[in-house]
Formats: sequence, structure tokens, C-alpha cells
Amino acid sequence: MRNISRIRPVLVLVAALFCGFVLLTGAGNAQDVVASHGMVASAHPLASRAGLEILQQGGNAVDAAVATAFALGVVEPNASGIGGGGFMVIRTADGRTVTIDYREVAPQKATADLYYRTSESFDSLTHHGPMSIGVPGTVAGLTLALEKYGTLPLSRVLQPAIRYAEEGFPVSAKLSDIIMQKYEIIQMFPATAAIYLDNGLPLMAGNVLKNPDLAATYRLLSDSGATAFYRGHLAREIVRQVQALGGILTMADLQQYRALEKTPVQGSYRGYHIVSSAPPTGGGTHLVELLNILEQTNVNSLGHNSADYLHLLAEAMKMVLADKAYNMGDPAFYRVPVEKLTSKAHAESLFTCIDMQHARFDYQPPHWIAPESRNTTHLSVVDSLGNVVALTQSINLWFGSGVVVEGTGILLNNHLRDFDKRPGHPNSIQPGKRPVSSIAPTIVLKGDAPFLTIGTPGGTRIIGALAQILVNIIDFGMGIDQAIEAPRIHAYKKTLHAEGRIPETVLETLKQRGHRVKVHDNYDAYFGGAQGILIDSETGELRGGADSRRDGVAMGY
Repeated sequence: MRNISRIRPVLVLVAALFCGFVLLTGAGNAQDVVASHGMVASAHPLASRAGLEILQQGGNAVDAAVATAFALGVVEPNASGIGGGGFMVIRTADGRTVTIDYREVAPQKATADLYYRTSESFDSLTHHGPMSIGVPGTVAGLTLALEKYGTLPLSRVLQPAIRYAEEGFPVSAKLSDIIMQKYEIIQMFPATAAIYLDNGLPLMAGNVLKNPDLAATYRLLSDSGATAFYRGHLAREIVRQVQALGGILTMADLQQYRALEKTPVQGSYRGYHIVSSAPPTGGGTHLVELLNILEQTNVNSLGHNSADYLHLLAEAMKMVLADKAYNMGDPAFYRVPVEKLTSKAHAESLFTCIDMQHARFDYQPPHWIAPESRNTTHLSVVDSLGNVVALTQSINLWFGSGVVVEGTGILLNNHLRDFDKRPGHPNSIQPGKRPVSSIAPTIVLKGDAPFLTIGTPGGTRIIGALAQILVNIIDFGMGIDQAIEAPRIHAYKKTLHAEGRIPETVLETLKQRGHRVKVHDNYDAYFGGAQGILIDSETGELRGGADSRRDGVAMGY
């Protein structure tokens, strides 16, 4: 097949080695990458290399973030791309902060009557295929960020991604495994199978994966910008092929799409200032809420990953996710009570409900939102001028809808699945509405200076994972990579999920307190794939960490 060639297995990292930067990766390293001028941390070494290349060419953090995001759509196609959407938080060197919301939107024909026709219809329509596709926002969001806050033209920042798509890159063991997991859906769509299968079989680690059609699409964007995607030939092809498969997307849906600039959600934790993404993602709101609950006691005195600490964390998580399920929606359609949810008073009242000796299961609200995917990606960037970016984007489930638009290389999302499964609720599907998310790209300030940029994929796990990383750094004094690599838990509904590295004695105590514990692998992608950069405002030193639960790599110079 023209887009795949076989080579003997090689380490993906070899492709990332070039003069002038440092990098580290691998499970259990817990060792920061250190640099002084600029740094990029992303879920793939070639994507981090793309961003660093732009920094070294004189671009700022936004230029590098956009380059990294486009590159991730090539080298980590299972998790994000221009057929999806996301959220970006920017803090400029002069102290301004902004969220860019480029979340997908429900098409105008996505009515409740269509998607809730029967009790099974929502699940069957949104799991994969043409009816699961939301109007993509990535191109609009990345180009808006570049035009308003970047310094380089789109044609320049797209060059690394174009090169990777055209020349190819070695498939990692993790990408190969994900292709195998999603084989059934990939093989359903010929244009998708032509890229990600080899003679009908999943690509193996070490195969070279090329996507020349996506390279051509990126070149078209390079010449014509977002107009090509939302109004030109690409738009017509996306609509034609989605409709041919039975979908409801129209040219009007694409033409009307807009990425939005919003005021970030803000809060504090033990004197640190939290700046995160605004609704329709609940990630920022409920990260602040969870940290506010933990702030009610001295968690350091409980001991890291002790039974007392994990019990407190689990109980707080359950309350926060119940609040999210009941209160979060698209603010264009529903008034989200962000101020109350992020208030210290609300956290104080929730903290008094926690029984430190017994797990409770009565936090459940009247309904729960649809399950969210862990299959997202995050990147963090800091430049030498003091600009900071945190960016999280997604196509939802691994390989999204499964639909590649033939001749373009564009893999489309299935984010309509993130709406509530039932009608009549804040996050129920509606034409023109953006589904709720847990995405939470976050920037932390110490005083007036940037201290940390951090984020992770993981659906509902995002909120708890980020809280644990921040507590690891602020309360337990860990470095960035150690904080990211430390074992995590997640408590949702009636199960406490735990990584296998948490001691059995701790898990037994949690069971005795009534928790229903499910133990996962030692380093499990279920708990996310965080990428972060710590900033020392006094020395200018940057310290990067990247999650070995994915193919994460931090690079600096």
C-alpha cells in the first residue's frame, strides 16, 4: 500500500534526536527535563520536536503550541486531529489570560427527536459512524490562537506536521496496540483502513505510517487558512462524504462554526492561583472545586497515598463529579453556576459531609452525563519571553467516529457521544450546542508569575488526575515528572479505581471503609497522560515532565 512501508522495529525516540535539546521518557524515570530558554511537553516525541523547532526558529509559545497540535494530529492520530476539537488556555508575557473554546458543535439537524427516539438510539447513533460526528473546531481554534497571539504565519508552523505526514514516522508499540483495539471500527471504513491497516491487518510497531492526503490537506490550509476547511473544497468533501454515509452534517454547519475566546475559570489553592478552561468543559470549574475541598485540611499530614488521604480524595471526587453531572452544560444554552461551584463556602459545606471512616454513595444526582473518553491529548509550552500555553484536544474515543474523509486524510470525531444520554437535561443534545467535557488545560501562578502549565487526557479522570498532580507538587514537594508518574486513583459512581502500585495494605483499609476497589495496571492509560512544565520565576529554569502512560516526551533548549 502506498502509505505504508515496513522497516525493522526502531525506537520512536530515535526520530526525535537532534542538536540542542534534552529529553527523557520511560515508565518510572521520575526525572525532570531541565532547560533555560523554551520547552514543549506533549504526548509524542515528534510532536514535541515540532514545537521546539518552531521555538528555535523564533516563534513564541502559541506558535509552538499550534505546531505541536497539528503534528499530534499526524503522529498520534488515535487521540486528536483537525477532525476534532478542544480547549486552549494562554497566559501572555504581559499577564493576560484567555481560554479559546474550539469544542465541536452539534449539527443543526441533531434534534432530540432524532437522537432520543428510543432508549437505545443515542448509544447506537453516537458510538461511531456518521451520526456521531460534531462540527470540527480544531482548525478554527488553532488559527484563531495563531492570528491573535502568535507571531508566525500558519504556513511556517504547519511545516513539521506536513513533513511527518509526507515522509512518515515509525509506529510506536502503543499506537499499534490501539489500532488493534479499534480494528473492528477501522476496517469498516475503506479510507480509514487504507491509512491505518496494512493489507487488512493492524500496523505493527516499527512500521512507517504515512498520510500523504493529510499532508496535502495541511498544505491547502497553509495556503488558504481556515477558509479552506469551513467554506472551500475541503468543506464540500467533508459534507458530501458524511452525508453519503448517512450523516446529517451540512455546509451551513461548517460555515457557521466559530471558535470562541472566553474568560478562564479561576481559583486558588494554598496561595497558588489556578487558571483553567471555562464551560462547556467542566474541567476547570470542578478542578477548582476539588482543590477547594482538599484545602479544608492539611493533606500533607495525612501522608502521600495513605489510606486517609485516598479516602478523602475519593469522597471529594464523588461529590465533585456529582456536581458536574447535575450542573454543567453549554453556557450558550444553560446558566452554569460557576461562581457557586468554585466558591470556598461551597467546598466547606461539602467537606463537612465527608465521613473519614466510611465511604458514602449517596452523592449521586438525579442523572449522570454520558461516559467520557480517555482518548484525548494534552500539550504544554513555555517560551523565553514568559508566554505560557496549556492545550488539550480530542476526537473522543480512540479513532473517533472511525470515518476518514477519503482524499483528505481527515479523521472525524464522535463527540456527539459526550451529550447526556437522555433528553431534557443541561447537557442533552440540541442543534448548535457544544457538549460538556472534562478537559482542563491549566496554568498555575505563584504570586504574579507563571509557576506551572499542566493538563491531561482522561475524560472524567482529568479532574482528579490534575488535582493529584498539583497536590503532589504543592503539598508533597515533588518535582514535575515525579508528580506526574506517581500512582493515581479515580472515584466515580460506586467504584474506586486504583493503579497497581498503590500498596495492598492501603487498598485493604479502603475496602474496610466500604470502597469498592478495582485495581488497574501499574502505569495505566485509564488515569490519563499528563504533560507539564514547572517554571522557576527567579532563575528562569524550566522543568518538564511527560507521562509514560502514553508516549509522552518533554523537550527543552
